[in-house]
Amino acid sequence: MQFSRKLVFGLVRALACCPLVVLQLGGAALGWVPFIVSPRYRKRLQANLAQAGYPGWRPLAGAVHGIGAGALEIAWIWLRPAQQVLSRILEVRGEAVIEAALARGSGIVYLTPHLGCFELAGLYLGTRGPITVMYRAPRLAWLEPLMQAGRVRAQVRTCTADRSGVRALMKALRAGEAIGVLPDQVPQAGGGDWAEFFGQPAYTSHLVTRLGALPGVQVVMAVCERLPMGAGYRLHFTAIALPAGDGAARALNKAIEAAIRQLPGQYLWSYNRYKQPRAEAPAR
Repeated sequence: MQFSRKLVFGLVRALACCPLVVLQLGGAALGWVPFIVSPRYRKRLQANLAQAGYPGWRPLAGAVHGIGAGALEIAWIWLRPAQQVLSRILEVRGEAVIEAALARGSGIVYLTPHLGCFELAGLYLGTRGPITVMYRAPRLAWLEPLMQAGRVRAQVRTCTADRSGVRALMKALRAGEAIGVLPDQVPQAGGGDWAEFFGQPAYTSHLVTRLGALPGVQVVMAVCERLPMGAGYRLHFTAIALPAGDGAARALNKAIEAAIRQLPGQYLWSYNRYKQPRAEAPAR
């Protein structure tokens, strides 16, 4: 175990020394490896693309390349100096949404789906004010220190996806601070509602919709677009309105769908978005 840990850490550090363009192009090529060797992975990827209306070779190749590029660029995002990483953000669109919320002193719920370089989006938001980001601990516990080292920078704090994490999010919002969540992550049984996602029922977090419906809170979709050939990144911020009660989960998924439609080649189509949590009744 100790040898494996050192080997992985050494590999990640070595990758972080590579130019960003090398990591993204190399990752695009390596993205084919799991597609070729894993029938289960391949089937899910193709099924998710087809469900969203992206059948055929070209969308498939774009998705494979995007997934691979995103996997390798994480080393560069996590281990390079924060200012160097942030300097590769070439454009920010919709920043007025953030400015208005900050001026009001509103708590902000940033939605960062598995789209583009969401790790960089979190780092940037930590430069705009305190932000508490919820995450799910990795299965390999010894990987967590590396993950935390890459994420807890600027004014970013992290909390785990459990009751203590929910309390941390609520505390941050009450203080007029920001929080960040992955809105397309499948919650545990009892933590969501079934709602259509690209026309198929998907178990959708009701924590996100309930936090977003709190009085005075501003919900913002935050997407970090990966520009071609390692050129850098472009951030997109869009204000989102989530209704309270019935229809909130569907409204959330529609907002995520709209963001994905803008950058379909950069979504994590291999994610098992339609899985049924254990002990949770299937969608009717």
